Amino acid sequence: MEKIRYVDTTLRDGTQSLWAAESRVGMVEAVAEDLDQAGFDVVEVPIMPYNFKKIVRDLKEDPWELVRIIGEKMPNSKKAFMGEPGLVLFELLETPPSVSKLFYDLLIDRGALNRVQTMANIFGNLKTDFPWFLPYLRSKGVEVVHAIAYSISPRHTDEYFAKKTREIVKNKPDVIYFKDAAGLLTVESLRRILPIIIENSNGLPIEFHTHGTTGLANELYVEAMKLGVRTLHTSIPPLASGSGQPSVFTTIENAKHLNFGHSLDIERIQRVSDKLMVVAKEDNLPIGAPLEYDYSQYIHQVPGGVISNLRYQLIGMNLQDRVEEVVEESIRIRAELGYPVMITPYSQFMVTQAAINVATGERYKVVIDELIQFAAGIYSEDSGYLMMDQNLKDKFLSLPRAKELHYKPVEDIPIKKLKEQFGGPTLSDEEFMLRYIMKGTKDIEEMRKAGPYKQYFSAKAPLEQLLSNISKNSSIKHVQIQTKNQSLVLSSK
Repeated sequence: MEKIRYVDTTLRDGTQSLWAAESRVGMVEAVAEDLDQAGFDVVEVPIMPYNFKKIVRDLKEDPWELVRIIGEKMPNSKKAFMGEPGLVLFELLETPPSVSKLFYDLLIDRGALNRVQTMANIFGNLKTDFPWFLPYLRSKGVEVVHAIAYSISPRHTDEYFAKKTREIVKNKPDVIYFKDAAGLLTVESLRRILPIIIENSNGLPIEFHTHGTTGLANELYVEAMKLGVRTLHTSIPPLASGSGQPSVFTTIENAKHLNFGHSLDIERIQRVSDKLMVVAKEDNLPIGAPLEYDYSQYIHQVPGGVISNLRYQLIGMNLQDRVEEVVEESIRIRAELGYPVMITPYSQFMVTQAAINVATGERYKVVIDELIQFAAGIYSEDSGYLMMDQNLKDKFLSLPRAKELHYKPVEDIPIKKLKEQFGGPTLSDEEFMLRYIMKGTKDIEEMRKAGPYKQYFSAKAPLEQLLSNISKNSSIKHVQIQTKNQSLVLSSK
């Protein structure tokens, strides 16, 4: 029986789509060994620079602990994330190649990463950064995957996808995957476009990735299997469905009815699911559930992960009741910019600018730096800037801030010289990378003040939970803990 292969997205895209990228160190530690031995072809891991920022700033945990745990507890898995030459997607021109290489060296050498998935129709990387980035990755033995992002716009025609696939093939990646980040594909559009990609792929393996945003993801996976795809991206409940990827359990069942088997250890995957369900309930995190068909997704095209983070950020701005206004404004901005693909970082650019427009009550009273650089064309024709509204482009480029920004990649700088700016030559590589990503030490110091990372399912966790619950009950005056030979009595004052 022919088998379907599975890329597990639970810890990376699953958390980004449903939990605002909340991948705690202790949570990953609790499920890492089972994920490693569950039989997935690839396991996505949450150790991108974006995750580093989230883990340090919001979760107050050390991402290098997460890297260590992934390397030690997942030695057998092919571990992947979405990677680019620039470390910070909002500052694509800012990262010297020496810094990018050091970051990847630290992850790869610790056994935490051996596959990098790159966007191939978003930044113009095929012509600029990839000529140095891809040879570097290959020299480290890393599998290189190019993703073609799907979008709906006047620019994104069938011929566009055929041409882009042919360009990618010339780059000789190991794998191509068709990425439907906003869940915009219908069965009809998949039947039209996927064969075009396969036909122009020159025999390279094709993977398929979609989100459940419109309620069609499971049906799309069935159709993709019928069309010849043999590797699908899935997630494990409670981090499946909703705006994330389809559940691996549902996909396996559907594949079975098409006479496809699998090589997964269902018992281990169920154990991961059970543990993550406990984490979700303990930390009051949402549990993914299938969504109803949502036609509005085809209008605003904002990915589920961006919506998840938008709600989180608007709470901090006291604008939580204006999500719909921000989304509507992002639709207008996208058309004015020339229809960028609604994917990181463009979706964040547009939603951020939309939130500013709504908050200030005046469109483009304040303009983020990234849109000024966008207007100048730093993201290449892939961004859509050639179709940008000319009046808006002129407005952005005439702003005083436009003269202060730079529009070419920074020159490469030796790490030794950069360390002088962040603490001196004795600074460890790990500490340097933390300070570089976090732009200083303030957030790092706050993270370290918070103490050790939260552990789940450890031997001491049940006792800690018991004592915590007892301390909250003022009616309990005495507690006696009895073992075979000893007794301990605790009394409140």
